[in-house]
Amino acid sequence: MAHQPPFSVRSRTEEENGSLACVRLLRRLPLGARGVQTTADTTQLHQAPSDASEPFTLKLHEDSFQTYNCPKPDLEVQVTKSELLEMYQQMTTMRRMEMAADALYKAKMIRGFCHLAIGQEAVSVGMEHGIEKDDRVITGYRCHPFAVLRGGSIKGVIAELLGRKGGMSQGKGGSMHIFTPSFFGGNGIVGAQVPVGAGAAFAQQYKGEKNCTFAMYGDGASNQGQVFEAYNMAKLWNLPTIFVCENNKYGMGTPAERSSSNTAYFTRGDKIPGLQVNGMDIIAAKQAVAYARKWAVDDQNGPLVLEFVTYRYGGHSMSDPGTTYRTREEVQRMRSTQDPIRGLQRYLEEWGVATEQELKAIDKEAKATVDAAVAEAKESPEPPVEDLWKDVYFKGTEPQFLRGREREEGKRFY
Repeated sequence: MAHQPPFSVRSRTEEENGSLACVRLLRRLPLGARGVQTTADTTQLHQAPSDASEPFTLKLHEDSFQTYNCPKPDLEVQVTKSELLEMYQQMTTMRRMEMAADALYKAKMIRGFCHLAIGQEAVSVGMEHGIEKDDRVITGYRCHPFAVLRGGSIKGVIAELLGRKGGMSQGKGGSMHIFTPSFFGGNGIVGAQVPVGAGAAFAQQYKGEKNCTFAMYGDGASNQGQVFEAYNMAKLWNLPTIFVCENNKYGMGTPAERSSSNTAYFTRGDKIPGLQVNGMDIIAAKQAVAYARKWAVDDQNGPLVLEFVTYRYGGHSMSDPGTTYRTREEVQRMRSTQDPIRGLQRYLEEWGVATEQELKAIDKEAKATVDAAVAEAKESPEPPVEDLWKDVYFKGTEPQFLRGREREEGKRFY
């Protein structure tokens, strides 16, 4: 069979016309390999839904997954009406939150670093629907949706971005350092969270917990040596670690094929099997994560490399316009043809799960929820100066004296 690239190579005429739904080829797979497709609305209804709580069957597109040294996940997925509506509500709300952060940054109320995940909502929400409460997640700096979904709040995220006392890290961590008991944060050092995630999985294994850790990183961090060191240790000790590459095709402003000789990131674990997933279809994302969890926890197969093929609509961060290394037409084409929220919206309407008016009501409610959280976050005060001395050490382990820049700036704890 002739080689079919995962994204279509386009002529200049096709580029201008926008006649194809997929962006240019960014990953090269071995000759003869079929590429994962990234259309957001190719899942088929296999069995008609009935009651909101009764499961019904969906059939994923045959190219929703590609594998490396492991079997493919089942293409038939069981869902309920209520779960689909919850997914839609969560994706819509997460996007509204990120859009609010965008506006606050442009109003100069948010300073410093701010990395948004607009366009990648199917990954965070799909992951939350495929894992358990006590599983752990750790990621890089595109972390806001994970913080909310893993037990945080929209107000807590926005207040943190504003540097306010009501933030999830009390206004002292900012965009990249937000945590919950099961979410080990956004992390600002590129790739450094991956070995920490492997360590969290080691702790789960050591304590006999029936859980796993999802250690997330981007295609831009995929060439870090510490990523491969973590792979090695996880495989040696058969740790329940899911190494998750969010491949949004650009590491900062560099296309993946310019930075990586092998852009099939799911194949880069050597002895560790891999799974590549359509990260724009939330049904595929949920199924892949559930498969990965079963692989590591129930079947005790050890680590797995999971690659989500996704796309960010904005720049790498708020300081990046995102159009100097790709065309506006490319971004608009992805928004109009492969958007994960619009794809789920189409499912819900075509399958009779919800009407257009009901979905608009959910959209309106999401906007109101985020607006209220922003207003509440703005009312939160800035942390007082004395908070500088707090949380430096874990409570109960503080030294007798904490040194400042100068002697008089020191702090005596007892």
